[in-house]
Amino acid sequence: MAFTLLSRSPRLVICALLCIFLFSEVGVPRRASALGINYGQVGNNLPSPPHVVQLLTSLRIGKVRIYDVNPQVLSAFAGTGIELIVTVPDDLVPGMAASASQALQWVTAGVRPYFPATRVTGIAVGNEVFTGDDEQLKASLVPAMRNLHAALAQLGMDTYVRVSTANSLAVLATSYPPSQGVFTQDAAPYMAQLLRFLADTSTPFWINAYPYFAYKDDPTKVSLDYALSNPYHVGAVDPYTHLQYTSMLYAQVDAVTFAAARLGYGNVPVHVSETGWPSKGDANEAGATVENARQYNRNLLMRQVSGEGTPLRPKLRLEVYLFALFNEDMKPGPTSERNYGLYQPDMSMVYNVGLNQLSTTSAASLSLATSPATRTDVRKDFGSLCLVTSLAILLITQALLL
Repeated sequence: MAFTLLSRSPRLVICALLCIFLFSEVGVPRRASALGINYGQVGNNLPSPPHVVQLLTSLRIGKVRIYDVNPQVLSAFAGTGIELIVTVPDDLVPGMAASASQALQWVTAGVRPYFPATRVTGIAVGNEVFTGDDEQLKASLVPAMRNLHAALAQLGMDTYVRVSTANSLAVLATSYPPSQGVFTQDAAPYMAQLLRFLADTSTPFWINAYPYFAYKDDPTKVSLDYALSNPYHVGAVDPYTHLQYTSMLYAQVDAVTFAAARLGYGNVPVHVSETGWPSKGDANEAGATVENARQYNRNLLMRQVSGEGTPLRPKLRLEVYLFALFNEDMKPGPTSERNYGLYQPDMSMVYNVGLNQLSTTSAASLSLATSPATRTDVRKDFGSLCLVTSLAILLITQALLL
């Protein structure tokens, strides 16, 4: 359907999709948000969780994603107010899909004992599952997410803890121009199931997006300024929407939003669960330098502080989790994989992105809290959004008949 829709009347279709995005911002308050960061632990020389929490608190970083349910980490975050996303590893997903009791047991043992003192606000189920080779895992992902959500509801935690999954940008068959974003034929059936679940539970779609990879693969054709999100350059203009992009990352996010809209889920917000730039790499890893890493992360920080949204949704500040807090010396792969951190394991800075200066900014501008009241307000607007979406679907139907 998506490919037919594009081929028959792309401009009318883009107009209909833009209606969804334009009106989806009406009446929806801008949520307080700020910098999030990924706290990986694949290293043998990392500081203790209490020391990590001290560092994060001093920097006013209030959103953190971890890749397990490490009891020491969960305990260390108790009472801090820092929002925490925890992770279900891939190998547990099929069992949770097959058994609601396994999902309940995992939440009861791994999350419930620390909640609400530790402010767990999200559960990431697997990581980049839909671009892997395990077909059973792909088929199990959304059923496992549904069982986890049911477990949270049974424990009275579903109002506070959202269930999602981080996706690779490779779920897109087309990402440029952003308005032509569409999921791959292999991923589309799974994406429809996932997006339906996310819409039903008012949960964002998470994407791991790395402009660095695009630059590394073709540094002679990809603009470094564009990949680094440098604000003062021409960038790229989408020929269908005429929106101007100075950030490849923001263009990638809008491409995902358009792809979701083509499946009927244009109102599902897209958040960046991982993005970063390595400060060191092998000889064949173009652009992996300290200066580029500093510039990339600082540019994203400045966009966060200014409350900037993507060109498609300028009024909604894009939520971004930087990768990563520390360089991790035990990660496999090329040199770059071990050099994404803002900090060395001894907690000295790899480079200064301005976090020290930002830490003096008012708590309001960097507040990560999303109160239950805010969530309720968003839900009140859902009916209006559904009406607008229905009108846009009528426009798309007309495009199909042309």
